[in-house]
Amino acid sequence: MHLPVILAHGALGVWDEVIFLSVAAIFLIMMGISWIRSRSAPLDETENHETPPDSHEKDRFRLD
Repeated sequence: MHLPVILAHGALGVWDEVIFLSVAAIFLIMMGISWIRSRSAPLDETENHETPPDSHEKDRFRLD
């Protein structure tokens, strides 16, 4: 039984599909792991992302 080409087509035949799907699965697994790790990481509330208003006054125009 011959499987039809669905996602990838090239000189490797069916192995193109296997390689493509395995790379996609590895990517999704890595993204899932990083998402889970970022959700369980404690928030660092000590960081202050605001800059004082006078520090960039020379470089920027004030928008009213």
